This record gives sequence, C-alpha cells and structure tokens, in this order.
Amino acid sequence: MPEKHAATKERSTAQSLLRLWPYVRPVRHRLGSAALVAIVASCLGLVIPLVLKWMVDGPVTHRDTGGIWLGALYLLLLGIAEAVLFGFRRWLVARPLAGVEASMRADLYRHLQRLPVAFHDRWPSGQLLSRGTTDLMLLRMFFAFPLTFLLVNAVTILAGFVILLLQDWSLGLVLLAPVVPLVILCSLFESRYTAVARQAQDQVGDLTTVVEEGVLGIRIIKGFGRHRSQSRAFHALAGKLRTTELAKARLLAAIWALIMTLPELAIGAALVLGTIQVADGDLSAGTLVAFLSTALALRWPVESIGFLLAMSQESATATERFFEVMDVPEEVEDDADAAGSGSAAPDSAGGLRFEGVSFRYPDAEADSVPVLDRIDLHIRPGETMALVGATGSGKTTLTTLVPRLHEVTAGRITLDGQDVGLMPRARLRELVSVAFEEPTLFSASVGENVLMGAEGAGEEALGRALDVAQAGFVKDLPEGAATQVGEQGHSLSGGQRQRLALARAVVGRPRFLVLDDPLSALDVHTEALVEAALRRVLGGTTALVVAHRPSTVLLADRVALISGGRITAVGTHQELLRTSEEYAWLMSGAEASGAGEAGPAGDAGMPTAAEVVEAAESIEAAAATDTAEENAR
Repeated sequence: MPEKHAATKERSTAQSLLRLWPYVRPVRHRLGSAALVAIVASCLGLVIPLVLKWMVDGPVTHRDTGGIWLGALYLLLLGIAEAVLFGFRRWLVARPLAGVEASMRADLYRHLQRLPVAFHDRWPSGQLLSRGTTDLMLLRMFFAFPLTFLLVNAVTILAGFVILLLQDWSLGLVLLAPVVPLVILCSLFESRYTAVARQAQDQVGDLTTVVEEGVLGIRIIKGFGRHRSQSRAFHALAGKLRTTELAKARLLAAIWALIMTLPELAIGAALVLGTIQVADGDLSAGTLVAFLSTALALRWPVESIGFLLAMSQESATATERFFEVMDVPEEVEDDADAAGSGSAAPDSAGGLRFEGVSFRYPDAEADSVPVLDRIDLHIRPGETMALVGATGSGKTTLTTLVPRLHEVTAGRITLDGQDVGLMPRARLRELVSVAFEEPTLFSASVGENVLMGAEGAGEEALGRALDVAQAGFVKDLPEGAATQVGEQGHSLSGGQRQRLALARAVVGRPRFLVLDDPLSALDVHTEALVEAALRRVLGGTTALVVAHRPSTVLLADRVALISGGRITAVGTHQELLRTSEEYAWLMSGAEASGAGEAGPAGDAGMPTAAEVVEAAESIEAAAATDTAEENAR
C-alpha cells in the first residue's frame, strides 16, 4: 500500500469533518430541523423530574389520589411526546443522509475515472473499494447519530446542570466535580483512538484487496493448489485487523468505564449529602427526588460521550481516507483544449509521429534511466507499422502514450500534425482506438462490451466489427450478442475474449489504431482468418501494431525495432531480416538472454552471422507460404 497516510496533512477531528460541509450543505435544513426536534425531545425528559417533585411535595405528601393520577397522566404524555419526537427525527434524516452517501460515492467513482493511469498502478483496488463502501457507510452513520447527538447531549447536559444548580447549588457543584477529569481523559483518548482507528481502516482495505484477488484469481489458486498459502495470507491480515480492533475495544472500554464511574461516584456523594439535608429539614423530599431524577436523566448524555467521540474519530479518519483520493489531481486538460475540438487537416507531418519522445514513470527518480529515450518514429497516413522488441523493451509503454494513458516526459506525439498533448481527450480518444494484450471485459453483454469502442454505434457497426474479429462464436451463445459475459469475461475462452477486444477496437472505424499483440491468444487457423479480415481494416487507417510473431509482422508495411527504450532500426520485414541481427534473432523464435540489449555479432546472447542468414531464409520461406495460401483462399 502506498504511503498515503504519512503524506496526509495533520488535521484535528473538527477540521477533518468540516471538509464534508459541501455534501451536507444541501440537506442542512433537514439536519438542523432534526437536531432541533431531538433537543426538544431530550429536554422533555428533563421536565419529568420536575413533575416528580410536584407529585412528591404535593399529592403524595397530602395523600391526594386525584393529583397522583393527574401526575401519572403528565408523565405518560411526556414519555409519548418524547418517543414521537425521536421517531420524527429519524424520519427527517433518513432520506437526505442516504442522498449524501450516494452523492459522495458517485463523486468518488467519477473522480476515479478521471485520475491518471499512474494513480491506479500504485493504489490497491481493495483500498479504493473500502473507501467507497465501508468508509462512506461509516460517514452516513455519523451524520445520522453522533453529529446530531453531540449537539443534543451538550445542550441537554447544560440545561440539566442549570436545573440542578437551581434546585440546590451545593449538590449541583458536587455533580460538576468530575467535569475537569473527564475533559482531560477525553482529550487523551482522542489522540490515541484516532491512530488505532486509522490503522484498522487501512487494514480493512488491505484485507479487501486480498479477498478480491482471491476471487478474481481463483483459477490460478486452484490450478497451482495455492489455497492454503492464500488462506494463510488472509488469516495473517485478518489476525492483524483483529488485534487492532481489540486495541480499539480496550481503549473504548477504558474510557467508557471512567466516564461511567466518575459520574456515578458524584451521584452517590450527592445522594448522601441530599439525604442528610432532608433529615435536617434543609431540603424537601420532592426536591431531592427531582434532583436525583435529573442526575439520572443526565447519565446517558454523559456516558455516551465516549461512544460518540469514538464514532467521531472513526468518521474523521474515514473522511481523511475519502479525501486522500479526492485530493489527487485529475488529468488536467491544457489551455488549448478549451479552444475547441477541431482537428488539424493532414499535412506533410501527417499520420502518427513520435518526436524526441522520452518517458519515465511519475514516481521514478528524476535521475533514473527513462523507460523510453528519444523515440523518433513516423507512421505515414494509411500505413501500418509493426513494433517489435524483446520483453521489457518498452513496446507496451510506447503504445499507452498515444491515447495519453500516460503523459510523455519529453518530446511530443502528433496525429496528422496536431500535438496530442494539446488535444481534448474526448477528441483524441475518438481518433485513436486501442486493443490491449490483456483483453478486459466487463460484467455486461457481448454487444455492450464491443460497442464501448464507439459511442452511438448501432447493430450494423456491431455486426461488422464481430465479422472483422472473426467472432462468429457470438451467434452460438445462448442470447447471441445480448449474452452476459460475467465478471472479467471468464465465461469465455482467452481467444474469444481477445476477439471481442479486437472488435471493440475496430467498431468505430478509427483513423488511428493501436494494437498490442492482438492475436496472441488465437489458434493458427483463427489467426489466419482474423489477419485476412484485419488487413481490410488496416488498409483504411493508420496503425501501430505490437508484434511478437512473423505472421503478425506480415500485416505491416514497415517494422520498427525497439531495444532498450530506443528505436534502433526501421524498415520492411525483409530489410530488417537482412540488416538487423537482433530482429532476425527475435523473429527466429530462439531464446536469447541479451536480445533486449543488442550489439554487434558475437556479443553475449546474440546469434552468429550464419544463424542470422538461416533464420532469415526460414522466415522468408514461411512468409512466401502464407502469402500463397492467402491468395489461394
């Protein structure tokens, strides 16, 4: 997990919770009304001791049966009124608070969609899920109860002590004695509980990540028999969370015990002193009853302080966790983006051009070696360029720069002469379509997954894209294109998922197409059919295709060899076979530990001249065979 908490600015509980005001403001009137109703209901409870005083000093002392029944009626009406008002308070806050939670969750999800890919590379998904579920549920509970009752109980305690002092100031001072120790204890409790609460919430996020990975990777876990190791990892994190929750419980138990004990001692002392005063005739029995009843009525507001403080601390840490994500800057559009989304007409610099492009990841050291270094490459309009290189050479990273999934560190990329860095992202992603090596599908229908590649496209475009991708298997699904593919599309085979991802890339007939090894999961027969259909699509677009196999390279007009983050050779397939030892070695399919760091013949891991010639001849023969078969078809 990234070091997010350490970088968070230290704020008090009140400062953290005040950040929620923009979400609370639209419902402030309902919350204010609910708080007022709760205050009235709570203060009605303080009237009951006064009725008891009247009954004891009046009807009970004078044996007035009618007065006793009248007093009982008053008590019943006060109890009913208090219950109705508290129920009305719950009704006032239920709907608006559900709306506040929904609004915060929607903002969080919308913000996540607009954050750079680099952010999602660093943050575990479980941490984000826990912020959008557990933390927001905790905040809704805070709005519904602690937020209101911190105010209600404060007003109730204040009003109650005023009543106590008016009845007998000496006994009132006895009950006020624990206030200073309680304030000190609550201050100490706040700082300790905040740290433990934050730790527990972060551990919930880590545990959520493990559970999610266990569910999504269940095939790997079962395939390798790793359920025991996964269970151990889960139990280790669950054990840490349990330890932290127990620490929270111990802190809460300690503060609650002290908050309950000190007032109880004060009430006991007041009872003894009051009884002595009644015996001496300095205090009426009714006043003592009313005094003790008022003190007992204040027990819950006082004793709930620990519970309310604990919930407030957890809510404050939940707020910090929520805004840790919300404070991350979104992908910022440049000033030129506001000028409009018109595209430049094709010119001498048309097509797709990389000009001195360098890239290092945002969290990399400033003096570290860049992943891509001074890339210069020009793909002419209507041309298909194959990008070939060893594993780790930077092929996939280069393809992510075109649709601005990552921003270039230096240099620029242009589409028909227009800098993609100055182009509105919406316009850019209309022009450029991408198919990644890992075909990601969503829990939706086949048709919905494919049509994500072109907003507003209809059934005709869907059918054409499925034909290009040779995805005829869709017709055999239970509901055709309306069939739900399930989470991650795991109800389909790897090749089927890859064909749907390819269909999604071509459905909008983009002007620029970026394909990252789009045929890797296909069998040779399906691959040949897809290649034949794909040639028609590539003929009308400018394309950059990451390729690992000769059959994919043959789709391209030219080939660019990338090695160590730099373009080291550009030419046709046959030209590179004869002039580049590294390219011939890669196309031969042989294992070479140093292929990504090519050097002259004779370097470690590189082939000899004879091996290069042999590889070139075999590949050219294969290419000729493929061409003949295609012509025959």
